[in-house]
Amino acid sequence: MPQGKPSVVPDDGLTTRQRRNRPLVVVHTGVGKGKSTAAFGLALRAWNQGWPIGVFQFVKSAKWKVGEENALRVLGASGEGGSVDWHKMGEGWSWVQRDAQMDNEEKAREGWEQVKRDLAAETYKLYVLDEFAYPMHWGWIDTDEVVSVLRDRPGTQHVVITGRNAPEKLVEFADLVTDMSKVKHPMDAGQKGQRGIEW
Repeated sequence: MPQGKPSVVPDDGLTTRQRRNRPLVVVHTGVGKGKSTAAFGLALRAWNQGWPIGVFQFVKSAKWKVGEENALRVLGASGEGGSVDWHKMGEGWSWVQRDAQMDNEEKAREGWEQVKRDLAAETYKLYVLDEFAYPMHWGWIDTDEVVSVLRDRPGTQHVVITGRNAPEKLVEFADLVTDMSKVKHPMDAGQKGQRGIEW
């Protein structure tokens, strides 16, 4: 296994092992494709480590069947790695903000309340909050509250948040932030999403 060396070693009194095993907040944002896909890749690694995983899909349609959901559900039920619970909160597409969003807003708030309960109970070792940047960006969920809850979460729970327009306060707080930029996309040439690539 490659041994990466940090460029800075803080004088925080922690051992290398303690610092290495600190729980992380990870944010995947930006206009490029792959934010959720990268988060589900982390979930695969967590499953392999035997961690219990909670996936919370915000805003995307509850009818939308992503390939990663089926794969992670099968893996979670296999008894070989960690368990996987998958929760869907939204009814509408994440990249379109409609006029009649009250139902989505309420479901997003309910989803966040469930995440808070699970964090307090230390239900999972990895939380994938998919498209969670949107409810914060739209003002449905208070970013200051999210940062406060994540800062005070007990144990060693890792949280990955995806979605465009991640609020600056969240970006500043997070331990790992990736901004996925778009260089080129088939939609630019009029091609719609396709099976096996987008879902």
